[in-house]
Amino acid sequence: MTTTINPYLIFNGNCEDAFNFYKSVFGGEFEYIGRFKDMPQEDGYSDIPENYANKIMHVCFHIGKETYLMGSDNNPEFGEVTFGQNMNISINTDSKNEADRLFTGLSDAATVTMPMKDMFWGDYFGMLTDKFGVMWMISYRKSQ
Repeated sequence: MTTTINPYLIFNGNCEDAFNFYKSVFGGEFEYIGRFKDMPQEDGYSDIPENYANKIMHVCFHIGKETYLMGSDNNPEFGEVTFGQNMNISINTDSKNEADRLFTGLSDAATVTMPMKDMFWGDYFGMLTDKFGVMWMISYRKSQ
């Protein structure tokens, strides 16, 4: 049985910038941050271009109680990552103040598609696309 779902974001070489930004919004520390140069050579991972050696192979940190936000830079052999409108990261908070704090933090250089407001279904809710092209939904269920 699945107990948690953890978003995994893949970037075109700016994963470290994105995750430092997310860490500044959500708080906490990276549980793991590994670079392509750290991959074991004996496992056949020697084909990464030299200019990608310091790019992020894997990074993760906790958001909330049980969820990890994880990510990496793409492997250049796979081509560029195309960002689309097929995925949002939905964050449910314990308070209206926390919803506002996260929304404000993520709004830096973002495109706000729906400002935080009380919605007809009972949540306090907002949506934005951050400066890295990642789409976020922030929600506080007032009836908690």
